Amino acid sequence: MDPVPLGEDDTAPYEQLLQTTAALDGDGTDIAHARHLAADFLARVQAEHGLPVSQRAMDVTQLVVSELVTNARKYAPGPVLLDVRIVDDTVEVVVWDSDPVLPVARAADAGRVGQHGLEIVMALAQGFEAQREPVGKRITARIALLDDPGGHLAGRGPV
Repeated sequence: MDPVPLGEDDTAPYEQLLQTTAALDGDGTDIAHARHLAADFLARVQAEHGLPVSQRAMDVTQLVVSELVTNARKYAPGPVLLDVRIVDDTVEVVVWDSDPVLPVARAADAGRVGQHGLEIVMALAQGFEAQREPVGKRITARIALLDDPGGHLAGRGPV
C-alpha cells in the first residue's frame, strides 16, 4: 500500500490520499485477510504518516470490516472489493459486492441468534451509508480515528 497522490501536480505530501484496496475472491480466508489488511493499514498510517489512531479505532475498524465482508460473502455471489482509507479524522471502510439489494437493519431482538452484524456496525460507526451502484451496491462506514479527551467518541456527546 503506497499513498496515491490526488493529482499529478505538485501535491503536498499531507494532501495525499491514504488508502488500501483488496479484491476478495471468496475463499475461506477472506474475512481474516480483510481484518489483517485493515489493521496493517492503520498501523502504517500511524508509523509512516504520524496520524494518531486510537486503540478503539483499530478494534472497531477490524470489527466493522469483519461484519461487512461477512455479509457480502454471505449474501452476494462473486467477488467483494474492500477499500480502507483515511478521510479527514475518520477511517472509511467501503465494501462493494454484486448484490443490488440494500441491507436493512432489523429491529432489536435479544432472542434472535445471529444476524446482528448491521446493527453492530451502525451502533459503532460515526457514519453509515448504503448505495446502489450500476452493478451491485457499496456500503460505507466511517469510524473516528480518535476519542476525545473525556473518553467520548469523537463527534458524539455523552449518551
